[in-house]
Amino acid sequence: MSNLCVILDIGGVLEFTPRTGWLDRWDERLGLSPGSVDRRLADVWEAGAVGTISEGAVRVQVAVRLGLGALQVEAFMGDLWEDYLGMPNTELIEHVSGLRQRCRLGILSNSFVGAREREAAVYRFDELVEEIVYSHEIGVRKPDPTAFAVACARLEVRAGDCLFIDDHPPSVEAARAAGMRAHLFEDNAGTFARIAAHLG
Repeated sequence: MSNLCVILDIGGVLEFTPRTGWLDRWDERLGLSPGSVDRRLADVWEAGAVGTISEGAVRVQVAVRLGLGALQVEAFMGDLWEDYLGMPNTELIEHVSGLRQRCRLGILSNSFVGAREREAAVYRFDELVEEIVYSHEIGVRKPDPTAFAVACARLEVRAGDCLFIDDHPPSVEAARAAGMRAHLFEDNAGTFARIAAHLG
């Protein structure tokens, strides 16, 4: 196998995550002004993204800050994960699965504590690629350069041999600054063409 590598983001690339308005509905349900739930949990979202809080502690904070009982907490977390997981970009997932004999494959994703287990169950990303690097497991988020360095180290590849695909321009720019080739995901056709050019 060549030393060439393709590393992909999840949300907005391998998964489509349209805005569902679930937090707005919780504001309404709890009789709060718009944006209140999001503001009350802002530091919990931040901590969950870099793994400084456990999933159990997230539930406790949701209960305390929103005044929810156990059943309401379950409903809230269910809505959170339904929104987070979105729907699969089936065409891209199938394309990537066909690349396994041609290059190293990885995922680098900003995430939330509990994401690995749920995405493995729903999408089997752990079977799609060799390494998944989640922000909540390494303690930093893109566009921090450390995130790209960890992904390369885990895959045992040089940055210059990697094509990184993301839908967020700052992350694409950061990947280039880290020495990678990078592609801004806008649609599948353009992404297939860019992968083909990278693999020659």
